[in-house]
Amino acid sequence: MPPNRGSPSPVTTVTTASPTGLGTFAGVFTPSILTILGVIMYLRFGWVVGNVGLLGTLAIVTLSTSITFLTALSVAAIATDQRVRTGGAYYMISRSLGLETGGAVGIPLFLAQGLSVALYTVGFAESVVGVFPSLSARWVGISVTAGVALLALISARAAIRSQYLIMAAIALSLLSLVAGGGAGGEPMGVGGAPVADSAPFWQVFAVFFPAVTGIMAGVNMSGDLKKPGVSIPRGTFAAIGTGYAIYMLLPIVLATRASAEALVSDPLIMRRMAVWGDAILLGVWGATLSSAVGSILGAPRVLQALARDGVLPQGLAWLGRGSGPEDEPRLGTLLTLALALVAVWFGDLNLIAPVLTMFFLTTYGVLNVAAGLERFIGSPSFRPRFRVHWAFSLLGALGCVWVMLLINALATAVAAALVLIFFLWLERRGLEATWGDVRRGIWMALTRAGLLRLTRESDDPRNWRPHILVLSGAPQRRWHLVELADALSHSRGLITVSTVVPEEAVDTARRRTLESNIQEFMGKRGVQGLTRVMPAPTYLVGAKRLVEAYGLGPLAPNTFLLGASQQAEDRDAYCALLEHLYLHRRNVVVVRDDETEGFRSRGRIDIWWGGLKGNGSLLMILGYLLRTSLPWRGAEVRLKMVVPTEKAAEGARSNLDGVAAATRTGLRPQVLVSGGRPFQEILRESSTGADLVLMGMRAPTGDERYVEYYQRLQRETRGLPMTLFVLAAEEVAFRDVLFREPED
Repeated sequence: MPPNRGSPSPVTTVTTASPTGLGTFAGVFTPSILTILGVIMYLRFGWVVGNVGLLGTLAIVTLSTSITFLTALSVAAIATDQRVRTGGAYYMISRSLGLETGGAVGIPLFLAQGLSVALYTVGFAESVVGVFPSLSARWVGISVTAGVALLALISARAAIRSQYLIMAAIALSLLSLVAGGGAGGEPMGVGGAPVADSAPFWQVFAVFFPAVTGIMAGVNMSGDLKKPGVSIPRGTFAAIGTGYAIYMLLPIVLATRASAEALVSDPLIMRRMAVWGDAILLGVWGATLSSAVGSILGAPRVLQALARDGVLPQGLAWLGRGSGPEDEPRLGTLLTLALALVAVWFGDLNLIAPVLTMFFLTTYGVLNVAAGLERFIGSPSFRPRFRVHWAFSLLGALGCVWVMLLINALATAVAAALVLIFFLWLERRGLEATWGDVRRGIWMALTRAGLLRLTRESDDPRNWRPHILVLSGAPQRRWHLVELADALSHSRGLITVSTVVPEEAVDTARRRTLESNIQEFMGKRGVQGLTRVMPAPTYLVGAKRLVEAYGLGPLAPNTFLLGASQQAEDRDAYCALLEHLYLHRRNVVVVRDDETEGFRSRGRIDIWWGGLKGNGSLLMILGYLLRTSLPWRGAEVRLKMVVPTEKAAEGARSNLDGVAAATRTGLRPQVLVSGGRPFQEILRESSTGADLVLMGMRAPTGDERYVEYYQRLQRETRGLPMTLFVLAAEEVAFRDVLFREPED
């Protein structure tokens, strides 16, 4: 299993299903049905009927089982698509939605399984004390919890085999109940009213729902199954069907043999109805113990899988260790025992059950989302033998959320917040996985839909974003170019960092390695972007290839950012590249940097402006983007205009103030009077103290060699702070980007 970045590797042992593992009946159906027919059925089913009546009980049973059934469909789809190993539901979610989501659900799932042990042992203790009042329910619960943990520590197979006897006891108790008679008093009947001071419907639902969550008992044993892909669907559906039939029959028996008051007040009302009352005790004790065993077998296996995937902190990696030939998680069992003992000490059946309901519904919901997304995006790698339409999975997920909100909106918010906290914590740790998950497919589907939508829609200048390709060479040596592109993009446009390398120096594998190294270097410095290494015979040829071939539909780079050429022998090729970029309608930003000072204090930007036409609008946009970026936040941006006389300055100031106010860019207008002085003198005098200077660059017109203009521009600005030469070439009305309404 892959480690999390920045920490030692966790335990890497992987448990695979053994050819001699458990089959469908022993490994899935038995633990599932025994968990379904558990403590809630014996000790709270009469309470449910007495509070909501027969029809209300049948509705609760049907609604609960429907959610479980829809989830089972999703579980069957995932289980028949992939090899399900140790971890059950956590393993399925993590391999579909990623480690962060799997861990965010897996940790609460472990807690739910651990608390389930307490639920069942508290129920066992409650029934024992009902027969032997002199005993302490707390200490009976603690003793039984320690006993089932000891059984799980000895052997999972031994625990499974012990459940056959328990199943026989449950069957005997149910037969004794059906063959029995009334429990005294006037039966409430089919349409009878519940007790006067009855509990709300959804509160009763919350208490009952854990009774149908037994499918997790079989799923959590996935690593011990001979054929998980076959056994999980078959055993799960068989257990759900059997449990539903029993739960639909029992309310009729209870409602027609006892009053509502008796059903609510006597947790062991079934004992009074049965032909042989002690058979009910055997069933209660057997069901509670078997359910506790199922939970204490499942919870440590979830914990073991979490540890092996590196989801848990490195200090808990020891929980991933297995013991013996069956790789049993004995250390995890001890931790689960500790959690259960704490819950038993403070335990109350009606308090624990709703908490478990929220945890299980959260797990069910995410399982449905995982299966639904896999099916919806149509990933070629998702080919389950058991096919389920994504709508059923979506319905199951919505059902889980709906029921959670109806039960307790606050508890739902707390559960969601807990999952979100775990997710953000795991995402911050930067977990890595060697398997693919559905998230990439989701992004591919969204990207495809977005690209097609962008292609169909006409371009609106007000939606313009700078998609920047940085010709940086090795970014480690020219990081200021990448840093500048990141500031201009505002994490809204796309950045591609590119370098041209000699064709003979790299092959495909080497190119991918270089791109990966650049990506990693950018990530460590907090810059999100794409990378492209372009093999070419010359720099000019490589850059031209990027212009002509790089990009996807409407997301091709619209702005090229590159450093100024400092070598006289390269000027002709460099200027030919600038002309090529302009002819292909790419905006150009040439950066002439002072290697000794960089960006200085990032406190002031000077824009030398000649009006909205030409490069003027783009210069203002770039100035605004820089001023509102995080690195340049708080910087003063001066919009400078040079006029010949003071009289001309009056009108220019009024015009410039109006433009600055209308565009709301926060730029500070400044009109300078030349008084006959050359522009170069004014430029040096006014911008020497700036941290960054922006100037427009003439478009290639063909009336002179562009290299001569470029050389003159470089010569006249020598000695200034870092300077950007901007050439607007894109077929976009940049003036409309500045103004909310296009000017007439």
